[in-house]
Parts: sequence; structure tokens; C-alpha cells
Amino acid sequence: MNTNFRVQEYKVLLYRIFLVYVFYFVARALFLFYNFSLLGVDSISEFFRLYYYGLAFDTTAILYVNSLFILLSITPVRGTTSKKYQKFLLYFYFVTNLIAYSLNFIDFIYYKYNYSRTTVTVIDVLKDESNVSGMLFRFLFTYWHVLVLFILVAYLWIYLYKKYKVTASNENINVKYYYSTSVLAIIIITVLSVGGIRGGDFKESTRPINLVDANRHVKEIKQADFVLNTPFALIRTLSANTFKRVSYDISSDQIDHFISPIKQYTSNEKSSPNIVLVITESFSREYSGAFNKDRNIENYVSYTPFIDSLAAHSLIFPNAFANGNKSIHGMSSVLAGIPSFKDAFTSSPYSKQEIESVVSILNELDYDTSFFHGAANGSMGFLGFSNILGFDNYYGRTEYNNDDDFDGTWGIWDEKFLDFTKEVLNEKKEPFFSTIFTLSSHEPFKIPKEYKGKFPTGNVQMNQSISYTDYSLKTFFEASKNEEWFNNTIFIITADHGSQPGFDEYRKTVNRTGIPILIYKPDNSLREVKNDLAQQIDIYPTIIDLIGYKKPFRSWGRSLINDSLIHPFTFNYCASGYVLQRDNYICFFDGEKTTGFYDINDKDLKINLIEQSNSQMDTLEIVTKAFIKDFFDRIVDKKLGKPKK
Repeated sequence: MNTNFRVQEYKVLLYRIFLVYVFYFVARALFLFYNFSLLGVDSISEFFRLYYYGLAFDTTAILYVNSLFILLSITPVRGTTSKKYQKFLLYFYFVTNLIAYSLNFIDFIYYKYNYSRTTVTVIDVLKDESNVSGMLFRFLFTYWHVLVLFILVAYLWIYLYKKYKVTASNENINVKYYYSTSVLAIIIITVLSVGGIRGGDFKESTRPINLVDANRHVKEIKQADFVLNTPFALIRTLSANTFKRVSYDISSDQIDHFISPIKQYTSNEKSSPNIVLVITESFSREYSGAFNKDRNIENYVSYTPFIDSLAAHSLIFPNAFANGNKSIHGMSSVLAGIPSFKDAFTSSPYSKQEIESVVSILNELDYDTSFFHGAANGSMGFLGFSNILGFDNYYGRTEYNNDDDFDGTWGIWDEKFLDFTKEVLNEKKEPFFSTIFTLSSHEPFKIPKEYKGKFPTGNVQMNQSISYTDYSLKTFFEASKNEEWFNNTIFIITADHGSQPGFDEYRKTVNRTGIPILIYKPDNSLREVKNDLAQQIDIYPTIIDLIGYKKPFRSWGRSLINDSLIHPFTFNYCASGYVLQRDNYICFFDGEKTTGFYDINDKDLKINLIEQSNSQMDTLEIVTKAFIKDFFDRIVDKKLGKPKK
């Protein structure tokens, strides 16, 4: 009588789960290889120290993905050792594991653009695209080496899986012993699995580990994404609603004093200029020389000669930052002053509410409002959000109506679409407000064939497409300056988010979100370099101030030409935490507590000064909590509209 009938099955199960850990280790090593300059892991000892803490996140992801496989492997049903059943387990194991595992490989490349592990927000972005299959095929074609690597790793994994098999047994068994020990094993394994999914903690009083917990043991904030794995990041955010009220002990007086969410400007005379707001795709501040004159970057090269020349006649902000890391984040931040933190506001359950924005205020003032984006209508979620904001007209690839100028991937080439935009503006009744969202500087960074070799490529793949977009803006301005509406127009140029850094200065954690902000008036009445901190959410109140709008309005940003209400600051979310820059320090807040203070010039967040607490640091923590509290309260309570009298 074989009373140890299932010992072999348990050993094989442990071996198979052990293999998952091995290949998650391989994926983390490859993730570091592809993103070495961005992660701050610069020694073998540091690699293994962080890997040790990453095991908790690996365990959670592995147990989520393999929970049913484990149950099927130990279920007390006769025949589990048969070849047919074991073959079924093999297919089930690899279908589930390889799908989850492939997410890590996507982030080998995508991390350079997103600066965070992929979460469920990517699904919200893709659902608005009309050619997801084409985008996937292009990704696989462009980054074929990642696909080949995945296939090789998968082949090795399957080979090792088959090396240790369950052999069928025809021996008689003690039925009572078989079922009782099987049930006991299921109970023990289930309890251990629950603890593993929670992050090794069995206490009901503590929450399961989340993305923010990756910061607990890192020396540098940017190392958190090395500790994480992509399946964990996606799974943990699948059903998470991060738009919830917070219970910080912050008073309304503190919110009004430090954030002043309801603003009113009275210093400028009322006027009705046209406003053309250009949001450039992935246009990191790094690429423009006018914004880097004082940074002493070795071997620096500018890829935007036109913007550099325009900056000499403009009000520019060399210390400006994005409030998100995706295009739709940039749209909500710039136009409505609504930043995106862990998740995009536009993808939240609260996005469909009355929103006061630069669009709604200019509509109130009888402006003609329009949005231009040369991609398929609805791409990036722009059409849906533009309708929420209340644009009078949306002009996309459909309205352009000539696919001879289609770039083959995203939409109409920038030069062609900007020429179309100018022709539409020529027919507009003044005053008008038009937002132009460029697209040619988006991955895969193609340019028209006729310009091959015209633009410098430098050390980053996208540089030539940056130069092409800059050239397209030049042709737009040169063609527009002879139009009647030009001299009565305020032009604002910014970016939706940063992108691939080519210089170490912009690989620093905070500087990755650096963007340009430029305001140009043809009469040269705005001409200055202002080194104050600035951010996307400041653009909306700046426009309102520029036109002399006298009524109260909702805004978390500040006017960049009127500094009297609140201190210059920037606020965004990176490395699973909130980052506030203000005065002399940078504050890092994990959502529950402040975990770091850094000198304002320590953009890589290397030297934590939290033990040297002072009153200015205490103020920064209050400002951080005040911003977060008012942000979530207003969104959840649906108070993003016009202030009540």
C-alpha cells in the first residue's frame, strides 16, 4: 500500500513554481539591461539586495497567476498523474504564465516612455485606438529582438518544465489517507498562498502590498520600478479606484492658504486675443537649447532651431514640468488644470462631470474653440475628453480627409496637418482659441521620405522626428504671420510629457518630466526668461490672467505672469509616490506619509534629508497633503465646475 502516493506530485509542483521564480529573476535582469541608465542599480550587491525585496512582489504576481494551476495540481481527484491530465496542466501552466510573463518584456521598451511599470491605465489608452492590432504588429516588428528573446526564454522554460515529470502510478491507494492528506495539503497551501499574495503578511490589520510598497527599501526612488514586476503592477491596478477621499488632518483654511483652488485675477485689462495652444508630442525640455543654456550639459546639442529662435522673443520657463506621463494626462493638465497621478483622471469614474477649464471660460466669452489632432478621431481619448470640455469643433484625420499624407502609423504628418490647421484658422471668426496636438514625434519616430537625412539624429532615436516637428512648426508660423489674425494672437507651446532622455541630466528621476513652456506675442510684449518653477496646470490660469478675466475660477495651478497668490511649485506622481517641488526642497510622499526630503537641486533624489527636519520641510508636507486632499475631494464630490457664488 503506497501511503505516500502524492509526494511526487507535490515535489513536481514545487519545481514548476520554482521555475516561475527563476524566469521572473531573468526578466528582472533583462529589464535592468534594457533600462540600466534609468534605474540606479549600479552594482551586483545592489542588484541582489533589491532583488531580495522584489521577491515579495514576484510572489504575489506568481501566486495570482498560478493559483488555479496549483489547485488543479493538488486537487484530490483520481487520474491527476495520467499523461492526459499532465499534458492539460502543461498547456494551462504556459498559457497563463507566458501571457503574464510577456508583460515584463513589453516594459523592456515601454518603460523608456512611461517611466513606470505598465498598469491598467494602458488598457484605458488602447481602448480609444482604432488600430490596436496594427500597433501591436508594428511594436513586434520594430523591437523584434525583444520578441526573439521572449521566444528563446519561453523555449528554455518549456524545456526545463519537461525535465521533471509526474509519473503515472497504478498502485492501490488508501482512499481515506489519500483524501484526508490531500485536503490538509490544500488547506495549508491555500493559507500560504493567501499570505504570499498579501506580500507575506497574514495580519488582517494590514493591507496587502501595493505599488507604493516598492519604495520601502530603496536607496533611490527610481529603483522602485526595478523592485516591481509588470504583472504585479497590472494585477494590483485592475480593480483599484485610486480616486478616493483621503483622511489627512488638513483644514480648509490650510487648503485656501497654500493651494488657493479658487482664484481671481484683477490686474490685467480685459482683452480678446486669439489663442493658439500647441501641445507637442513627447517634446521633453531636453531637446531645446533655449531651455538648457545654464545647465552645463556636456556635448549638448539642440534639436529645435525654430523653437530656440522663437524663445528669444518669448516668455519662457526653463524649469517647467509635466503633471503626468501620457498624452491624455497632458491634455487634462494643460486645458483643465487637472493633473494625473497614479491613474488618469480621464479614465476615472468621475471624468464625466461639469469641468471648468480654459475651454469653458472662453466659450463663455464667445470664443470659437477648436481642437486639432491629426490621428484617427478619438485616438488617445482626445475626442471624448474634448467633448467633455466643450470644444466647438474637433478636427482630426477624418476632417483632413486625405490619407495620402498618412504616416502609416499614427496619423497625418505634422507639416501637412499644421498647414491644414492654418487654412481652417483662416476661416475662423475671431476671437478663437485653438489647441493643436502634434503627433510626428511619437514612437516609431518616422519622418517623411523626402526629408531623409535632413535632420540630425544624435544619440537618441527620436531626435530627427523632434527636429521634423520643429521644422513643421516653423513652416506653420512662417505661413501664418501673413494672415490677418496672426498679430492678434497669443501663441503657447508646451509638451504633453517628457520622453527618451539622451543626457544624464534628464535621466534624473524628477527631470524626466521636464517640458518646455513658451508664450509668444508677435508684438514682443512678453519677452523674458523666468526660472521659477512652472508646470502644465499653470497654463490654464495664465491664459485666464492674460485675457483679463475678472471672475473667480477653479484652478490648482497659478498664473505664470502673476505670482502674488501662491508660491511657484510643481506636483506630479512618479516611482509610486507624489513629488512636490517648492522653495528649497523636493518632498516625496507615498500617499500615507512623507518618506523623503531632498535639496531642490537633487533631481535624482539621492540624498534624503528627512532627518534634518525644519519648518520649511514641515510646510512642504502640509502643502502636499492639502493639494491631494482638495484634489480628491473636488473630484469625488464633483466640484470641478464653476465656483458657486
